[in-house]
Amino acid sequence: MPAATLTPVFAALGDDTRWAILARLGEAPASASALAREFPISRQAIVKHLDLLSSAGLVESERVGRELVHRALGGRLSDVARELERIGRQWDSRLARIKRLAEEF
Repeated sequence: MPAATLTPVFAALGDDTRWAILARLGEAPASASALAREFPISRQAIVKHLDLLSSAGLVESERVGRELVHRALGGRLSDVARELERIGRQWDSRLARIKRLAEEF
């Protein structure tokens, strides 16, 4: 996965409030109004956070009656987790090589 694809995801997840909103949406879909009742910020602030999460591909929205209901996209998070795991394996391999080289001296 290219770094340019991950940058918006990490930018979105880098904010505690967005992280909390995403975690909450992982439990059950909710409207911005419902989220505003659960978080100590305004509905307008919730909408801005949801827009950023949506543009990062972490949340999708669907109109249900008069409300826009938002849900977390677990597949996107799984893609990110797999990429982080791949990067972690590369670092483990590099560190093992460094250790072997250091032990040879």
